[in-house]
Amino acid sequence: MNAKIIAITNQKGGVGKTTTCTNLGVGLAMEGKKVLLVDTDPQGSLSISLGYPQPDNLSTTIATVMEKVITDTPIEQREGILQHHEGVDLLPANIELSGMEVSLVNVMSREIVLKQFLETVKKQYDFILLDCMPSLGMLTVNALAAADSVIIPVQAEYLPAKGLEQLLQTIGKVRRQINPKLKIDGILLTMVDNRTNFAKDISNLVKETYGGSIKVFDSSIPRSVKAAEISAEGKSIFSHDPKGKAAEGYGNLTKEVLKIEKLRQKHKADISR
Repeated sequence: MNAKIIAITNQKGGVGKTTTCTNLGVGLAMEGKKVLLVDTDPQGSLSISLGYPQPDNLSTTIATVMEKVITDTPIEQREGILQHHEGVDLLPANIELSGMEVSLVNVMSREIVLKQFLETVKKQYDFILLDCMPSLGMLTVNALAAADSVIIPVQAEYLPAKGLEQLLQTIGKVRRQINPKLKIDGILLTMVDNRTNFAKDISNLVKETYGGSIKVFDSSIPRSVKAAEISAEGKSIFSHDPKGKAAEGYGNLTKEVLKIEKLRQKHKADISR
């Protein structure tokens, strides 16, 4: 078993990255997959939304294990990994990670520190999801260097074309220089208000602009008060509001992600024949 590693990224904040990471992770676990969620944001949003409201009090985080990679210190089995009651594991983050971002600048092979850590755990999981911070700094580059693919949540609210250009350039650069296998699984429209035509226009615009080269997921995530409430509750939308529209959206996304992975495995098998 070798985990598929997916970075959930967009340098714009407030587009639903953390919510997507949490709910896609739990969705995959509900389908029987072993899932590790990795918080790569010093603000610790993912850690908070999975029930650790004060991540700064955690003694071992992603910063701890990355520091060990840099100093060549052995890492204990499952060091820093916490278990969540909905069947996913979490490697949390806190403010120490922002110090790590600064010190990475002087490290040899600085883009692949996270990748080197994930190599030590990826045999234990089917999927590893990386919740990226809203910037294109060294931590996001580390996530892209470690990932097999990227999911880009885009808020269906304003013309997202400009911000995406920058992100796509960064992904292209990482692909050329560090991680030639990096794929884009797709753009995920989030916070969609289905009552308005505007959301449909945005959806069409994204498909027109990028749909030729980048898949836009069939599933979209509706705007939902319930989805906004859960970040304070430490649980997923599936246990908070299982019959709601957001749970349905994330359930559909989970199926699409599994389908993409199945096709990729089949393609791999065909090539190796």
